[in-house]
Amino acid sequence: MEEDPDTYRILRLRAEILELGSAIRQLQREGLDHATAQLLIARKRAQLDHLVKTSSASPLNIPDIRRS
Repeated sequence: MEEDPDTYRILRLRAEILELGSAIRQLQREGLDHATAQLLIARKRAQLDHLVKTSSASPLNIPDIRRS
C-alpha cells in the first residue's frame, strides 16, 4: 500500500516539530538561548499549516500536535 506524499510530509513535519519542542525545552532547562530553535519551529508550524490546508490529506485522522 502506497502512502500519499502529502501525508508523509505532514507526518515528517509533525515529527520535526516534536523534536524541536524537545530541544527548546532542553535549552531552556540549561539556561541557553533558544531563539533560533523557536524561529525554526514557527517556520515548521507554518509549513505544516499550509500543507494541511492545501493537501488532500487533511481529512485523515492524524492527531493535531501543533498546539502542544
